[in-house]
Amino acid sequence: MVGHYGRYSNAMRLYLLILNTMTNLVRKQKKWLLWSVAVAIVLYGCKGEGDELPVPDQAYASTLLEYVPAPGQFINAQIGDLASAKGILNTNNGLVSLGAWGGSITLGFDHTVANVANAADLRVYNNAFNSFAEPGVVWVMKDENGNGLPDDTWYEIAGSETDQEGYIRNYEITYFKPSPITENVTWKDNQGHEGVIKTNNQHKQSYYPEWMGESYTLSGVLLPSTHIQSEGIVTSQPFDFGYVDNQAGEDDIDIDWAIDQTGKQVHLSGIDFIRIQTGIQADMGLLGEGSTEIRGVADIRKLP
Repeated sequence: MVGHYGRYSNAMRLYLLILNTMTNLVRKQKKWLLWSVAVAIVLYGCKGEGDELPVPDQAYASTLLEYVPAPGQFINAQIGDLASAKGILNTNNGLVSLGAWGGSITLGFDHTVANVANAADLRVYNNAFNSFAEPGVVWVMKDENGNGLPDDTWYEIAGSETDQEGYIRNYEITYFKPSPITENVTWKDNQGHEGVIKTNNQHKQSYYPEWMGESYTLSGVLLPSTHIQSEGIVTSQPFDFGYVDNQAGEDDIDIDWAIDQTGKQVHLSGIDFIRIQTGIQADMGLLGEGSTEIRGVADIRKLP
């Protein structure tokens, strides 16, 4: 045997020896060994990339489903376009403006955010600071039909201002495209009122979303503006609870605060989608219109 393989290197001799041994095993009806090796190789090769390790749920909202801002000084600019809306996904350090009252963003999670009793479930990051809040209303939805789309029932998150004076459910505003496009944006609501979103010298682009038609109507909840002091130094005090871009830095939301369209509390085991809507219609003088701004949204229990 050594003489037969003598002209090969040691490594090649070992290879040929193993090959010869395997051949003899097969010849001796030991085919089961070869077949088991072959089956193992095939099964390993068929394993998909995603099958190797389970991917953990992401803490942050990861899907942008809709971005419909109201007119505002940051719209069609750096923090008021589709890129900025996508920029708040999978992070707590993006920044997007929703514009004046009714502007909204709708996001999805890659898992169902569980509703844990007697605890906050969602955290919404913002750019509010002490004495200057721009409160937004939160809506949540469970994917009841399991199709991955926000086409089930939206539930409002009730806050400290729910049913207080100045709070209006089923409120609507229609915004009208100005001409010239950089002029003030006029609006009319379903309460018989009308007004304008005023432009200013700091932001000279069109405030009307450039992808919208001649007019569009937004609906939702109007919050009272009694917390705003517009004379002298403008301040906007935060509400007690239940809103976002409200407390400086971040706001925690409990899914147990969800109510239906009649104001009745509902119990949700969890939610898959969140919508945030600018809740106030306010002219803050040199500071422009009140506009909810968001940096990111997270499932509290998935945070590191």
